This record gives sequence, C-alpha cells and structure tokens, in this order.
Amino acid sequence: MSPMRRIAAFVLAAFVGCALAQSPGGGHAPPPGSKFGAPPDQATSGPLPERKDLVSWKLLAQVELVRLKDRYAPQFSSGVAALDRKEVKLQGFMMPLQMGDRQSHFVLSAMPVTCAFCMPGGPEQLVEVKAKRPVAYGFEAIVLSGKLEVLKNDPNGIFYRLTDAVLAR
Repeated sequence: MSPMRRIAAFVLAAFVGCALAQSPGGGHAPPPGSKFGAPPDQATSGPLPERKDLVSWKLLAQVELVRLKDRYAPQFSSGVAALDRKEVKLQGFMMPLQMGDRQSHFVLSAMPVTCAFCMPGGPEQLVEVKAKRPVAYGFEAIVLSGKLEVLKNDPNGIFYRLTDAVLAR
C-alpha cells in the first residue's frame, strides 16, 4: 500500500472511531436532518472568515503539484515558501488521529469535518499538528501558534506541519 493510501486509511479509521464514540446513539443513526460526525450547526457551515492576525488558508492554497520524473511534488508560491520554519498562527478545525478527549498529534483543517467518511479538503487545506501539550477535542474552530514547516517531499503527501503548537487566541 502506498504511503498516501496508508495515511488516508489511518485518517479514515480515526474519523470513524471518533464519530462512533461521540455520536449521540453510540454508533446508531444520527437524528434526522443532522450530518453524521458533527453537530447540525457546524455540519452546514462553510470556511472560516479571514483574520489579519492569522495565516490565511487562501495563502496556503497557493501550491501546485508538478510532475517530476517518478512522482508528483508540491511547488509552493513565494508567499508560502517564506513561511517555512516561521512562527505562525492558524485557525481551523481539529481532526483527531487517535481516541481520547485530548490530542497531541492531530490534523488541522480549513473546513469543518462534516462526514466521518469524507476528507474536508486536499492537502493544501490540512496541516499536521504536533502540540507541546494535549489540546481538548471539540467541534468548534481553534487557533494555534507554532512553527510551520513547508514540506516539499513528505512521503505521506503532507504539505504542512505545525510543531510545538499551543492554543492561542
């Protein structure tokens, strides 16, 4: 199995496990009109509003996949490349990678997770997060600060990683 398929399978398994554990019926069908895995008010919300004090998801989307000899690789805009190894603040929605109320390693998404079986966007809308201290899991958007790594050749197809992340305002 390719590294990209392995990470997709792992994230999918985490989504299913978390959604089942947190669904009102413990794995039974959600109430009519709601979407599985998210409260009804978040399930229909769109992208977060832009804030001047945060790195924009629109900026992080300025990446193209270019074909190299034997693979595809991200080619980042100069604005994105300038963020590499810089302290930044990002806002997004937590996608847990393990079971538990508090997470130290998770994915931050530009869009809310509305389906336990669907990824909320491509790799340009996801940031792998390694937090200094565990962060409480919830459906609401969070703001994190940390060191952003712009990844040019990650074997799992990840474009961005935030390390030493802490909750911010």
